[in-house]
Amino acid sequence: MPEDKKAKHIYSVSEITQEIKLILEGAFSTVWVEGEISNFKAYESGHFYFSLKDESALLSAVMFSRANKEVKFKIEDGLKVVCFGSIGLYGPRGQYQLIVEKIEPKGIGAQQLAFEQLKKKLVKEGLFDPGHKRALAPMPFCAGIVTSASGAAVRDILQILKKGAPCVDVVIRSVRVQGESAAKEIAQGILDLNEFKKVDVIIISRGGGSIEDLWSFNEEIVARAVYNSRIPTISAVGHQINITLCDLVADLFVETPSAAAKIIVDKKNVLLNQIDADKQDFFSSISQILYSLNKNLIALKHMLKSPLDRLLEKQQQLDEFKAGLVSNIRHYLNIHQERARGLIEKLEALSPLAILARGYSLSIAMPQGMVVKDSARLKKGDLIKTILGRGAFLSSVQEVMKNERKTGL
Repeated sequence: MPEDKKAKHIYSVSEITQEIKLILEGAFSTVWVEGEISNFKAYESGHFYFSLKDESALLSAVMFSRANKEVKFKIEDGLKVVCFGSIGLYGPRGQYQLIVEKIEPKGIGAQQLAFEQLKKKLVKEGLFDPGHKRALAPMPFCAGIVTSASGAAVRDILQILKKGAPCVDVVIRSVRVQGESAAKEIAQGILDLNEFKKVDVIIISRGGGSIEDLWSFNEEIVARAVYNSRIPTISAVGHQINITLCDLVADLFVETPSAAAKIIVDKKNVLLNQIDADKQDFFSSISQILYSLNKNLIALKHMLKSPLDRLLEKQQQLDEFKAGLVSNIRHYLNIHQERARGLIEKLEALSPLAILARGYSLSIAMPQGMVVKDSARLKKGDLIKTILGRGAFLSSVQEVMKNERKTGL
């Protein structure tokens, strides 16, 4: 056998493919690639397969499920992107490809693109349609608030309602308003208040923040919960620059939690003013009728001179009827006015704020923000926030008495 043939190495397909793979992965272990998405497909496995192209070339790409879980925007054909990853070789087809670890839209932030894509989708479905928005009740006597029980937003709302509309009951559904699970908690809070069925309006609120802090209120699950609510909603996320999807879907949008509470106070004032106006109109109408009857009788008196005494008697009876009618009407209105005052005083006595003012307190497990109803859920060392009629304090559990019987104070 010739010497040159002995020295010649013949590669198998697998061997040459592996050699090429090592060369590619060594030369392009980290690389940024810019291009336009085409032939995008998302498989049930969770993996994304697509191509990146420009004017003269096409590059196959794959983004495995472990890497694409954090992608907020929708990847679609025609979208210009910048990808970070490495070049690898897929042996079964002998095809090199870009293994993508990160992907960003070119020219716009991923978060903003996700917002615009979801907004466009919800517009098509009619979630922002003005015809779907419902008017608030003429007087909401019970307000449900979906917010953090320890945040500034709920304190602002309670302070304004206590001063301007103490007759309004408040139900607080405490949720996280920031973080990974916040959107699900907010949506569940809205659903819970709908199932509770005793609130007249739902206020979705937090105390402002950056666009990143407010992002939970841009999640699709929150927008759909607000849209599907059978109870009118007010979005009061506490910002003036950035509009959230929650704002666009809600029946009413205000810029601050305080403004949401003021709407309820204003409705109470409008209702009281309307009652006073109706009362004045009623008295005026009765007086006008009586005046007209008296005038007609006087005219009849001049027309019928012969039975003058009889007319004088009827006129006297009319005066007595007038005085009695006015007295009865005033008595009736005074009775109902006292009843209304009594009802308002009862409503104020049932307010959570009034209960706290009588010496009771509200304990909240920290940092979860859940109201403590059962000592069995506590353990030694737990941090407790106690809200009093005026102010609050933090304490640590020293001992849990699970079987302690209630005693009279």
